Amino acid sequence: MDGLMVKELKWFGDDRGRLMEIMKSTDDYYHGFGQVHISTVRPGIVKAWHVHHRQDELFTVILGSIRMGFYDQREGSSTFGQTTEHILSSEKPAAIQVPRGVYHGFECVGDQEAFVLNVPSMPYDRANPDEVRADPFQNNIPFKWNATKGR
Repeated sequence: MDGLMVKELKWFGDDRGRLMEIMKSTDDYYHGFGQVHISTVRPGIVKAWHVHHRQDELFTVILGSIRMGFYDQREGSSTFGQTTEHILSSEKPAAIQVPRGVYHGFECVGDQEAFVLNVPSMPYDRANPDEVRADPFQNNIPFKWNATKGR
């Protein structure tokens, strides 16, 4: 999908444990950040859809597995009207940079709660959020979730 950047990540480890570098200021997808937060999603649940118009977001999974869905509603984009998906997991780590204007969401695809790290390029403004939401199941987005519950 146009503007969607996927970077495979790598665990570095020794007898003390492991370390994974998720983002550096020298990465192509680094545009600064507004905040860093972790959200979780339980098995059989989807958190979707939402889109931002002023910010980009970086996602990676800390624990568990998710299926991320994307829908490009940006007129003029080479992938306008298209959907795509990526599986992210703590066992095969990757970081995904989602550009503004692309609807996105995720569902837990494992049997344990998934922990998702999110780095938006702007801080969340509760008084004036840069977020438009759509119901995960009743919308005009040509993408089907496997989960049965969500919001």
